Amino acid sequence: MPSITLQELNLLTTRALSNAGACDAMAAATALALVDADASGLASHGLSRLALYCTHLREGRANGQARPVVSRSKGGCCLIDAQGGLAYEAMTLAGTEAIARAKSHGIAMAGVFNSHHAGAMGYHLLPLAQAGLVAMGFTNSPAAINAWGGKKPLFGTNPIAACFPRDQGSPLIIDLSLTEVARGKIMLYAEQGKPLPPGWAVDRDGKPTTDAKTALTGSLAAIGGAKGAMLALMVELLCCALTGAAFGFENDSYFEPGNHPNIGHAMLAIDPEALAGKRTYLERIETLIMAMLADEGVRLPGSRRESASARASTEGIDIPDALFAQISRLAA
Repeated sequence: MPSITLQELNLLTTRALSNAGACDAMAAATALALVDADASGLASHGLSRLALYCTHLREGRANGQARPVVSRSKGGCCLIDAQGGLAYEAMTLAGTEAIARAKSHGIAMAGVFNSHHAGAMGYHLLPLAQAGLVAMGFTNSPAAINAWGGKKPLFGTNPIAACFPRDQGSPLIIDLSLTEVARGKIMLYAEQGKPLPPGWAVDRDGKPTTDAKTALTGSLAAIGGAKGAMLALMVELLCCALTGAAFGFENDSYFEPGNHPNIGHAMLAIDPEALAGKRTYLERIETLIMAMLADEGVRLPGSRRESASARASTEGIDIPDALFAQISRLAA
C-alpha cells in the first residue's frame, strides 16, 4: 500500500477527471474535494468515487463543460443551477453566495439543483465557519431509504451537516448520513467483496441482504427507524421542493446505467451577530464544549478528521494498491 503525497494525488486526480472530459475548473475543484476526503479519513467519500465520476463524465451523465450560475436571487436567498456538472464548483459558488448574503441579511440560504453527488457535506461548510458564520448543509441523492412502513427505496441517504465557528479552536463539524451506514461504505464493501453486517440493508423486494452489490440498488436502513425516515423526508423537501431538483426516487442509481442526475443541495448560513451577538455566541459554544470535554472519553465531532488531515499533509495518504492502480490508469 503506497503512501502518496497530497500534491501527487491532486495532480493524478485532476488529470483523470480531465481525461474523462471535465473542464479545468471542474477537475481542479473535484480533485481537491476527493483528496481532502481521503486525507480526512473519509475514504468512502474520496478517491474511491473517482472511477464513478469519470464514468459519468464519459457517459454524459455529468456535463464536464458545465459552469454553475445563479439562476434566481431574492434578498438572502439564491438558487444555483449546476448545469448538470459535478457538484463541487456549484457548492463553492453556493458557499460564496451564502457568506455574502448572510453578512448582509443576517441569514441566508443557497439552493442548488441540476447537480451531482456532493461528497462530504462538512467540507463545503468549513469556509462559512471560517468566515464566522454558523452553517448547515443538506443534500439528497438517488433513492436509498424506504418511507416508514414501506419497502421501496424512496428517499436518498440525505446527509445533514453543520459547522460552528469557534474562537479558541477549530470549527465544530457535525456530518452524518441518515442511514445506519453511509452508502459510500457500502461501495467499499462491494469493491472488496465483503459481506455486510446484518441490519444494514434490504434488497429491491424489501428482504434483508448482506450482499453489498445488492444493497446498492436496494434500500438502506434509516438511523433510528421512523425518526430517521422522517428526517430523510425533511431533507428531501428542503433540497428538492425548494430548489426544483429531482426527488430521490426520480434519480436513477449512480451504480447502474440511468438518467442524468438532478440532485438538490441546500446551504444555510447564520451570522451570530444578528442574534445574541458574536461575543455571546463564542462564549456560549465554549461553555458547552468545556462541559463536554470535562466528561472523560468525550471526543468532539470532527476532531479525528482534523488530526488525520494534519497527518496527511506531512506524511501523505496510504492508498490501497488496487485503488492507486485504478487512479493511475485513469490519469494515464
